[in-house]
Amino acid sequence: MKNFKPNLIKAAMVAGGIAAGLAPTAYAQDANTTDESVEVIQVSGIRASLQKSQAIKMSETSVVEVITAEDIGKLPDSSIAESLARLPGLAAQRLDGRASSISIRGLGENFSATTFNGREQVSLGDNRGVEFDVYPSEIMNEVVVYKTPEASLMTQGIGGTIDMRTVKPLAFGEQNLSFTLRGEKNDIGQLNPDGEDTGVRGSFSYIDQFNDDTLGVAFAYAHMSSPVNEERFNTWGWPENDDGVAVVGGLKPFNRSSELTRDTFMGVVEWTPNERLKVNIDALYIDFEDEQQLRGPEIPAAWGDAGVTVGTITDGFATTGTIGWIDSPVGAVIRNDITVREADLTAIGANFEYELNDAWVLEFDAAYSQVERRTWSLETYAGSGRGKDDRLPESIDFVFNSDNQSVTLTPDLDYGDDSVIQLGNPQSWGWGNLLDPDSDNDQDGFINTPTVEDELTTLKIAAEHVLDSGMVSSVEFGLYYSDRTKSKKDAGFFLTLPGTLDADGNVIPGAQTAIPSEYRLPNVSLDFLGFGEMVAFDSFRFWQDGNYLEYDSSITDPDRWKNTWEVKEEVTTAFVKANIDTEIGTMPLRGNVGLQVVKTDQSATGYNTRRLADRTLDIQNAEGGDDFTEVLPSVNLIADIADNQVVRLGLARTMSRSRMDRMNASSGELNFDEKVGIWSGSKANPALRPIKADQIDLTYENYYHEEGYFAVALFYKKLEDWQLEVPSLVDTSQLTPPEGFQPAPIGVITQWQNLGDGDIQGGEVSFSFTGAMLSDALEGFGGIVSATFLDSSIEFDLEVPTDTQGNTDVQSFDITVPGLSDEVYNATLYYERAGFEARVSWRSRSDFLGEVSGLSLKRVPVNVKGSDIVDAQISYNFDDSGIAALEGLTVTLQGQNLTDEEFVTNHGLEAGLDVRDAQRYGRNFLLGINYQF
Repeated sequence: MKNFKPNLIKAAMVAGGIAAGLAPTAYAQDANTTDESVEVIQVSGIRASLQKSQAIKMSETSVVEVITAEDIGKLPDSSIAESLARLPGLAAQRLDGRASSISIRGLGENFSATTFNGREQVSLGDNRGVEFDVYPSEIMNEVVVYKTPEASLMTQGIGGTIDMRTVKPLAFGEQNLSFTLRGEKNDIGQLNPDGEDTGVRGSFSYIDQFNDDTLGVAFAYAHMSSPVNEERFNTWGWPENDDGVAVVGGLKPFNRSSELTRDTFMGVVEWTPNERLKVNIDALYIDFEDEQQLRGPEIPAAWGDAGVTVGTITDGFATTGTIGWIDSPVGAVIRNDITVREADLTAIGANFEYELNDAWVLEFDAAYSQVERRTWSLETYAGSGRGKDDRLPESIDFVFNSDNQSVTLTPDLDYGDDSVIQLGNPQSWGWGNLLDPDSDNDQDGFINTPTVEDELTTLKIAAEHVLDSGMVSSVEFGLYYSDRTKSKKDAGFFLTLPGTLDADGNVIPGAQTAIPSEYRLPNVSLDFLGFGEMVAFDSFRFWQDGNYLEYDSSITDPDRWKNTWEVKEEVTTAFVKANIDTEIGTMPLRGNVGLQVVKTDQSATGYNTRRLADRTLDIQNAEGGDDFTEVLPSVNLIADIADNQVVRLGLARTMSRSRMDRMNASSGELNFDEKVGIWSGSKANPALRPIKADQIDLTYENYYHEEGYFAVALFYKKLEDWQLEVPSLVDTSQLTPPEGFQPAPIGVITQWQNLGDGDIQGGEVSFSFTGAMLSDALEGFGGIVSATFLDSSIEFDLEVPTDTQGNTDVQSFDITVPGLSDEVYNATLYYERAGFEARVSWRSRSDFLGEVSGLSLKRVPVNVKGSDIVDAQISYNFDDSGIAALEGLTVTLQGQNLTDEEFVTNHGLEAGLDVRDAQRYGRNFLLGINYQF
């Protein structure tokens, strides 16, 4: 058996809660030391949390990274996503100014699994990926990231598994009451008149034990009202003109103000009526609302009817020029848009563990989770006239900066004058009003109203048999069952102002509506664009009060049916795991060898559509599915090669289930592309199989100090059955093309398919240190730094048409893995002593392929520019102040995004001057107090 060193025992005590508390103590001397002249150093805050995290990392048989409660609670983070992004090998993508999705070793949210107390979770999005900004940091005791799997880990992904864990009140071991209150300020200011730049966060937690420590309870409530303000520069694209110069297709810059409001309730009951039975019941409820106001002009340019006069050309891009002229006015669309997203998440689980005798332990676990998400995304249009023939003379000069990430616009029209800018469609967008089917000028707005429901039930029965001798110390085995149903209904409505239509329902030429005074708001300043002021009004209340006529887009838009679906999954997993504890010669060896057999039955329903002569749709039900079985072996071995030095080897076959929006049974409309002369369309694939990976991990870890370690890791993942949306060739010779075109013998149907193999390889280096190792004068100083280097490749062959007559050619492709940055760096430096604590954290990642919201809220891939984000915090705990009345009080000042780092994306899949978005969020500052007793 392994002989642990005393310092490891003490660290394990901290990890196990024996010396726990919200500020656990790690002893500076051995337990049997009684020399009163030896100074006992009280270790709390970040130092204690790093010790605890290090102890868990050492004790786990898998390769893991760990965050404990003190880490999350005191770092300047609004959710656990920011804290996770600081761990070695992990990175975050910002969404609307907040870290939301997490990638593990270059694999994004759709390739990793997330669990809550070990149980799979439903998600707010259209897929499986969990949005971590939903989960408040205040309710978590620890988060463990599994980079290598083991057979008893029921939910896995080829990236890894993130397990969020609540406190266990009996292990906590003492009564605790904690109150936190923080005020928040966004330094970019209140960009919209109905927006906010201040917020508040508060939490309360209670932990206690009863009946001679056989019954434990924990309860937490957390509230957050957090603002984000954003100056957004956005372009439609960069087409080339007749001279081969890239000219901006259109502009859509905005001021965005949003407020995330979140109320969270968490409860845990732990009961051990005797030495053999353990019962743990936990429940979680989250009420989530995100409201965003977006105001700015949408300006058609090269893709508009006004055209562009090019001035200066730099690196092939038109960097100065003029949009529109007197005889062809711009027709800028003045947008007062709002998006409201509401969701309710409920999760409840019960775990029963019974020690039958000294050799057998039985376990039963049952859980249920459910989420409902509702979204209202409203667009409203105003301008200087209805349609091209009614606009006022309007031109706009533009000057782009050197990297095309911002622009200065000089208009010759006053967009802040509500006698000039009135409600109505200046761009001839239409065909939503079926009463006037020939009109192209009836759309005065649009509202998307998708809903998502996700429901999941899981059951687990398991047993562990302890062996008295031999290299295998125990064997675990059992069955796991999950039943999940996720559905999306994609609804949307064309909006038309009543004053736009005559008595017969036909569009009145030039019709506009002045903004009613009761909805009018102060003008919005767009000085960051040089654009001046723009009219603003309460568009959401205007819509709620029934001031628009609504026309259901699903009557004429086949994409609404394509994006409406339901996916069901039933998964049964049988697993067995042998835990190893032996020696090779004098070298201790531990770990596990296991196997999962996973049977999946998946099915989906959706719709097929066909456009009729009157522009309405013929709608037919569609369904499909598949069932399959996967075998997933895993090996984790840890060799103690020297005192406090280990080498870990992980071998496994893993899989990530398909995104659910790819598995629906719906198909899109078949259209004739007059530019190339062929039919094209898209269809879903409810028979998609999971992406699989055979992986090997090799890690060296040196725990040279209770507050320090060094680790280096190498890993390789061999990928297969990758999913790509690729075209397939079909016979379309019997279809009748539009007049003037010859029948096309082949058409192209785009579909998600399991196609292509590839690999991911990389290395990680991490180093945790304390200044006390070098000198007593540096007691309290320390830090943790890490670097991750990644490379990937996905290769596949594809048959592509070479002409419209049916000739094809097979071409080879090589792409990179979405979400992967070649380089990721993290560093946190801190000082902590006598109640004072200061820390600064930096996280950096290079460019990567991410996802953002596109038209109709559909997720689209874009290149995301690398970023460097700096956060900091200072705090003082009055426990050491000598002021008895203030004991238990901590005052904290936090700063987020101190370098005011922008979020920048490109239209293409590589970095360049074809900028899509440049979003500036400003800095956030939080001042708060925490009181514990």
